[in-house]
Amino acid sequence: MGKVQDHLALRGYRPDGLTACHACDGAHRIISIPAGGRALCARCGSLLYRNNPNSLDRTTALYLAALILFLLANTFPFVALRYGDRIERSLLISGGFALQNQGMPEIGLLVLLTSVVFPFLTICGMLYLLLPRRLGFRLPWTTPIWRMVRAISPWSLMGVFMLGLLVSILKLQDLAMIVPGIAFYSFIALLVVASAAAASFDPAVVWPLLGPTVESERPSGPIHSALALGYTKCHTCELLVVTPVEGTHADCPRCGSELHQTQAATSLSRTWAYLSAAALLLLPANIFPVMTVIRFGQGEPSTIMGGVLHLIQDGAWPLGLLVFFASVVVPITKIASISFLLVSVQRGSTWRQRDRTLLYRLTEAVGAWSMIDVFLVGILVALVRMDGLATIYPGIGASFFGAAVVMTMLAAHAFDPRLIWNGEKSHG
Repeated sequence: MGKVQDHLALRGYRPDGLTACHACDGAHRIISIPAGGRALCARCGSLLYRNNPNSLDRTTALYLAALILFLLANTFPFVALRYGDRIERSLLISGGFALQNQGMPEIGLLVLLTSVVFPFLTICGMLYLLLPRRLGFRLPWTTPIWRMVRAISPWSLMGVFMLGLLVSILKLQDLAMIVPGIAFYSFIALLVVASAAAASFDPAVVWPLLGPTVESERPSGPIHSALALGYTKCHTCELLVVTPVEGTHADCPRCGSELHQTQAATSLSRTWAYLSAAALLLLPANIFPVMTVIRFGQGEPSTIMGGVLHLIQDGAWPLGLLVFFASVVVPITKIASISFLLVSVQRGSTWRQRDRTLLYRLTEAVGAWSMIDVFLVGILVALVRMDGLATIYPGIGASFFGAAVVMTMLAAHAFDPRLIWNGEKSHG
């Protein structure tokens, strides 16, 4: 790592150089901050960087603990459903496979990826990056592994899965006794440890905080934008690099990633496409049943709103309202919010730019919690398999709803918040 820093220093990069906000492209000079402190963008309020002391040691230890807990959570029985002398056990991965066996492989794959595969890859990827640095050396493929971790982290939804499990337990409490297994408690510990690891991680451990210096103009405060100074931000290591001439090829001097500018039209058209697909998918998702509960040979299909009303009628109105908020309010609000941002950008509006940036951050953060209904269906289908006593079948509405949630998340990722501050201009 020292050789990389020396190489960059020869090219005019220093620890007191410039960095740019990922949300508004505002350029700031890197300054020292106290231990535990955070540097925020003076223009939009987004996080620029932070100073987490002993981040390498603490984060490495936490991710090692997370890996052990993950293996325990996927090895032992997760929860069991006891009805008289009969017991139905399930593993953490049972939900995805149960949906596949019921003829819904697409929603089963989504559950499996977001609750098991992506969290596992995130933990292993972080250990691949951190352990060698803790031991004083660097492994190859650092750049692609870092890109993979950043890409799949937003899709690692263990917290949403746990909430879906709690709702499932309440739905089943009048049917049979729920018996938590070793994996259940391991999974709870995994959530705590993985959250602590993410909170303690400082990206400067992987990519030291360096930036280009502007000797002829060293501002003491924020600059209008990095783009105005002629810099493009690397999408991988976030280093500011001189913007390549249009039509030419250039690579980041630190991580080797190809530099490119994202055109405003490309970002807007992709976001509109994902958003339109999400809006269309939400219609059948709320019309068709998401599951059918059969008890003693009788039952009827249940829609999303039907499940909410059932929770409220059973006295679990806090969870009923939570499911209503996550599965009904959040998707509709997210589509409305991103549509508002798209229209305001296309009209070149400069109205309340900081507030619109905050709206985008909030919309991006809460969108994944809509997956609660998808996880709920997977857990119930895996648990309730009691032949003539009780059985739960997934409905086509779950597939439409899962697809709608994925489209809204893709729309949020496709939207470039820097367009709020720079209109129809290009961005790095």
